[in-house]
Amino acid sequence: MPFAIRLARPEDAPLLPDVERSAAHAFVSQKGLAFIASSPPLSVEQHLTFILQQREWLAVDTQDRPLGFLCGQDCGAYWHIVELSVQQSAQGQGLGRRLISEAAVWAREQGFAGLSLTTFASVPWNAPFYVRLGFKQLDPPQLDEFLQRQLAAEAADGLPDRCAMRLDFKVMD
Repeated sequence: MPFAIRLARPEDAPLLPDVERSAAHAFVSQKGLAFIASSPPLSVEQHLTFILQQREWLAVDTQDRPLGFLCGQDCGAYWHIVELSVQQSAQGQGLGRRLISEAAVWAREQGFAGLSLTTFASVPWNAPFYVRLGFKQLDPPQLDEFLQRQLAAEAADGLPDRCAMRLDFKVMD
């Protein structure tokens, strides 16, 4: 499937919640996580915030329709991936990997030490996927204040089996 990566534009924002909903359907088959498929996605307003700050990239098809997105925020030394979603019909074709690569290039150019994220530790397309890309799962003493707060908020929201991960650019040199 041919696709391109580009920065998201304001007119893309209304299309992105459907991409996330589609991606979330993969959780239906995961024991104890089926509720994620019916959880609310990021809102159009949230996407617009990322877009206006130029902190959201899209994978688009040949008709320039979004197939996936990655958005994030500045969090001290590391740039934090808030959400990576690829619509179900496009999963497994390298879109997520390319989105992360694009964000990593940008973050490195901006002077960040690396990327961080939180994800499900045991879901095959979550933590194991990120490990294959060079991310390392962090032990509790390695968590900075932001990641501690993020994991606590996710636990309070009822998300089980979460972990924090980091990709250090120095290791990549």
